[in-house]
Amino acid sequence: MKARTAKKLDNLESLVGLLKQSSNEIGAIAVFVGVVRGTRRGEKVLGLEYEAHESLAPKMMEKIVRDAKDKHGITDAVVEHRTGTVPVGEDVMYVLVASKHREEGFRALAEIVERVKHEVPIWKKEVTEEGAYWVENP
Repeated sequence: MKARTAKKLDNLESLVGLLKQSSNEIGAIAVFVGVVRGTRRGEKVLGLEYEAHESLAPKMMEKIVRDAKDKHGITDAVVEHRTGTVPVGEDVMYVLVASKHREEGFRALAEIVERVKHEVPIWKKEVTEEGAYWVENP
């Protein structure tokens, strides 16, 4: 399991390789890539700024992965979320889930993404042509 926040995300291919090494029982790896969108509510987005609680955020992501392992029976997972300024079109979050079968992998992937977004202390500021403002979780 790997969970972290950082100014730069690891190479996606290397993360897939890391998961493949964790077990010979893996039959599927489901991947979510969060990307900075160029518009929101009709406004042009110039970029996003992320801040995270540096010690608590990774611990909470690790707990979310442990919960997904217990609930869905997945083999392993990786969660990475960027901090700092992220321009439009760049990757901001990776969630990879390794499982024996795709069904439990897909279920766990969706749950992990939603829980990271709503539970982990990561804060987002949108920078638009109209100004910059902090965004509450929807």
